[in-house]
Amino acid sequence: QVQLVESGGGLVQAGGSVRLSCVASRMSFSINPMGWYRQAPGAQRELVALITSGGITTYADFVKGRFTISRDNAKNSVYLQMNSLKPEDTAVYYCHSLGSWGKGTLVTVSS
Repeated sequence: QVQLVESGGGLVQAGGSVRLSCVASRMSFSINPMGWYRQAPGAQRELVALITSGGITTYADFVKGRFTISRDNAKNSVYLQMNSLKPEDTAVYYCHSLGSWGKGTLVTVSS
């Protein structure tokens, strides 16, 4: 079964930056798309960004120009660089691929 382990969350001030990492195992990482999703308190889980095996990226409108998704196939890892953070970015961020989810990492943005 696919395993996804996120890291890098924490408390950051508004306007600050955080870099999330997700390490994948038990899957053919390089040939599969990877995604980051988030779930704020009381809200549904929503897509943040996707990256294909070829490196093509897609972003939700609310993060365009602020977040960047990238991948390192040699390390079986996908990253989410989050800049210009806003309090409304506070959420648990999840890594996703092939129908599997990580346990998530909490990002809290203080105003």
